[in-house]
Amino acid sequence: MYLSRFLSLHALWVTVSSVMQHYPSVWGHYDVCKTQIYTEDGKFWDYTACQPEAIDMMRYVKVNLDPPDITCGNPPENFCGMGNPYMCNECDAAIDELAHPPELMFDVEGRHPYTFWQSTTWKAYPKPLRVNITLSWNKTIELTDNIVITFESSRPDQMILEKSLDYGRTWQPYQYYATDCLNAFNMEPKTVRDLSQHTVLEIICTEEYSTGYMSNSKIIHFEIKDRFAFFAGPRLHNMASLYGQLDTTKNLRDFFTVTDLRIRLLRPATGEIYVDTDHLTRYFYAISDIKVVGRCKCNLHATGCREENKKLLCECEHNTTGPDCGKCKKNYQGRPWSPGSYLPIPKGTANICIPSISSIGNPPKFDRILPNISSLGVSNPNQANVCDNELQICQNGGTCQNNIRCLCPPPYSGVLCEKLSCEKDSQSCSQDSGQGAVSLQPLVLLLPLVALLGLSELFIF
Repeated sequence: MYLSRFLSLHALWVTVSSVMQHYPSVWGHYDVCKTQIYTEDGKFWDYTACQPEAIDMMRYVKVNLDPPDITCGNPPENFCGMGNPYMCNECDAAIDELAHPPELMFDVEGRHPYTFWQSTTWKAYPKPLRVNITLSWNKTIELTDNIVITFESSRPDQMILEKSLDYGRTWQPYQYYATDCLNAFNMEPKTVRDLSQHTVLEIICTEEYSTGYMSNSKIIHFEIKDRFAFFAGPRLHNMASLYGQLDTTKNLRDFFTVTDLRIRLLRPATGEIYVDTDHLTRYFYAISDIKVVGRCKCNLHATGCREENKKLLCECEHNTTGPDCGKCKKNYQGRPWSPGSYLPIPKGTANICIPSISSIGNPPKFDRILPNISSLGVSNPNQANVCDNELQICQNGGTCQNNIRCLCPPPYSGVLCEKLSCEKDSQSCSQDSGQGAVSLQPLVLLLPLVALLGLSELFIF
């Protein structure tokens, strides 16, 4: 008997899970672009905002160093410890065990202390020892977690993290790092904890991660999650609030969006006020790991992102196309392209591209464009019904017949069921006419099944 009840409960759970997967949570994962809705007039697609999952973006990065010959080992040279200038090792690019090329900044073993990139030593002092490390994706990405840089050497005395939104053509600072912010950058030192919702976009200089060789930690952060927390709460429990703010707060979404990052190392750790010119082999940069987590920016029109010819491309839906789903597909330019929206929570607004009027009929003509859908009297354009092969769009609960025409429920008419007739029956002008989508809660629908299986004692409401 218990086995029978267990199997029944398992079947119930599978059913609940199947139903619930079509209801995005208030966390706003947006992991589906469309679901089928069943009404008394038939079935149609309900489109929702959607986005790819967050991934380790360092798997797809291209690294460039400036100057290009700044990596140690050619010619071979010794480098010594900050605390003890007489404990030295050798860097030799010709020997694998002694080489430290750039790819070791983010290799699979990057969290292991024996694989790291390393610069030449400060043998040309007093000429500045400066390195630009540029991380490029050739794709717009949205950061979802802290940027973390782990140094094998001591953390630099001066560093700037910069971002680009136009593939490296222009740059803007993300954050300054220094042992003395006022002296290095003429900025008062701050931390992210000093910011607020109103100042979250402020560019700060922090001394928190530039404490030199005396610190046990060798990690530098750019705190993405701490900025999210201003809107989503300390433990990021209210992501719905964050997503709403990303839609309504000017420049907030762009703040977390990049095509490239640049780490500017301006001065190595010295540990003292003065540089010890007798032991310049103590001063260099070494990085064992860089962590960048984010998602492909697809303008809320895709849940997938694939690598093709060493480029990341969104797997666009909603009749959109392009690397970022940034335009409408051919024959789907019935209204101007628009990005999806997180609002209203939790499903968002898809802002799908709709067919041009020229794509309807046989043979097709391409000299007419469907008016903006708002001019058709449709209260919610994203509740539109689209044929399975997406050749024709039917509004207001209309259903597609043989991919040729729309069957319209009363009181709607027109090629796309876009016209609302109010002359004969004033009540037919109700805003909800023809929309009849089922909105019953899935668990309520399952209560008769629970009672039938005799499982009600297993549930506590």
